[in-house]
Amino acid sequence: MENTTSDDYDYDYSEIAVLHKTMNIFTIVIYSLAFVLGVIGNGLVIFITGFRMKKTVNTVWFLNLSIADFTLTLFLPFSIAYIALGFHWPFGQAMCKFNTALAVLNLYASVYLLMVISIDRCISVRYPVWAQNHRSPRLASFVTVGIWIVALVLTSPNFHFKVTGPDPYDESTILCFTNYSHNMEQTKMIHYAMITSRFIFAFVIPFTVIVVCYGAIVLKLRRNRLTQSTKPFKVITAVIVAFFLCWLPYHIFSFIETKVNETPGLHLVILIGIPLTSSLAFINSCLNPILYVFMGHDFKERLKRSLFSAFENAFAEEASESTAQTKMKSSIQLDSRDLVNMAP
Repeated sequence: MENTTSDDYDYDYSEIAVLHKTMNIFTIVIYSLAFVLGVIGNGLVIFITGFRMKKTVNTVWFLNLSIADFTLTLFLPFSIAYIALGFHWPFGQAMCKFNTALAVLNLYASVYLLMVISIDRCISVRYPVWAQNHRSPRLASFVTVGIWIVALVLTSPNFHFKVTGPDPYDESTILCFTNYSHNMEQTKMIHYAMITSRFIFAFVIPFTVIVVCYGAIVLKLRRNRLTQSTKPFKVITAVIVAFFLCWLPYHIFSFIETKVNETPGLHLVILIGIPLTSSLAFINSCLNPILYVFMGHDFKERLKRSLFSAFENAFAEEASESTAQTKMKSSIQLDSRDLVNMAP
């Protein structure tokens, strides 16, 4: 998040200062909450899937998703300290670049892992026989490596453009900011290109795939009446709504921010909107363990008995040794319990 000031002489600067301080406090509180919940929730998932469970397709997905979300929230204290110190960055330029690049890297990785999970769910429901014969932890591992590579490529510009420098209004304050170019027109062009590419690759493409995949799952379940339970539909709806609400506002305000110098009235909108939408984006990393793990089949009941068995049930592969699922391979029928497990 970048600090934005206003040059609009119609503003009451004392009120702006109070509002700015209030939004900074709000951001610190939300970031701190995201840090605690994200580290604990994703840390538990990493521990269970990485050290307590057999390697399966599902554990590969959720382990990597939790690593991305865990790392993203783990480094939030640097951003919290930056805001608390009045946007003074005392950690050096290398950490400025690393902290920003790491955040963006894990944002991309998290979003694309959510997309891949939706694709895997869709294949498992629509083509269960093929999925039963071809889904493997080895293939899932190759896919996740590809996701991290793509995320790294998409992150590289952020690492390049992030720098530190003295605040022009107070040279004792060191800012960690994005410097696209010394030429104003070129800066605007690069900034808009970065915002647009991030919107396309971090929202439009993954969100479209997620909606299409889960839409196909819902159609398959309803058309064939494969389940009488409404829980799979509720989980699917929760995933789509959470993704949409957490990320769309962030991208909208990123575009608005590019117009702030041309429209002075937008300064106040940005002052309020950017902290709010940035907080929502980080909160998404706390929601993922809840949506993908804690809403698993019988999790609440099993949690009362054993934390480990609860996680093992939530991450268990869709296939079992039951007669009903043996029949599924030939007749492509699923009972309600399996469908709940297939839902994220």
